[in-house]
Amino acid sequence: MPKLVSLNIALPALVQLDGTAKKFRTGMFKKPVNERIYLDKLGFHGDGVGDTRIHGGNDLAVCAYFVDHFSFWNNELNRLLEPGAFGENLSLAGIDETQINVGDIFSLGEAEIEVSQPRQPCHKLNKVFKYQGMACKVQTTGFTGCYFRVKKKGWVEPGAAIEKVQDGLGKISIDKINTLMFKEKNDINLLSKVVSQEALSLEWREKFEKRLKSHANP
Repeated sequence: MPKLVSLNIALPALVQLDGTAKKFRTGMFKKPVNERIYLDKLGFHGDGVGDTRIHGGNDLAVCAYFVDHFSFWNNELNRLLEPGAFGENLSLAGIDETQINVGDIFSLGEAEIEVSQPRQPCHKLNKVFKYQGMACKVQTTGFTGCYFRVKKKGWVEPGAAIEKVQDGLGKISIDKINTLMFKEKNDINLLSKVVSQEALSLEWREKFEKRLKSHANP
């Protein structure tokens, strides 16, 4: 059963990353909170993203990362990671990308959230972690975390219970979606199943539909 280790938020701010002179607007630097926060369709109150063109919105309202991966990253980066290190709102233990499926619905405090897509590694991860290959490493390991949309609004307390209330149709894991997107790109059978998953974010469904059509009309 998953456990909410930490609930994290941050408003976007202009920051210098990796010693560069250029400032980036980002909401990556989430910090744990110790009081309840209201969750609505666009995310937690008091939280935000740096670039609304590629982050946020109904399909990407809540970002989660799986802290069971931290031991791997601690060794890889030679540093000790803390909850919020990946800019996630929910730091979850006891679950990972192989065990969570697109369309799975979870209760979280008063709210309900639905798995919508993997988190797609952003180039800013390279600068945040001061490791040029970080985004690529996240992609190749499949240790991406995932996004949720909000099915039911409500208050969420730090340490709130998170429980699955409904399985996603098809039981297609975030790990399989990652594999299809980045590695086994031409798996026609899986592509056909994935494009029918209405719970998958519209952006990713359109990408897979385009790929499937390219095979049908070479």
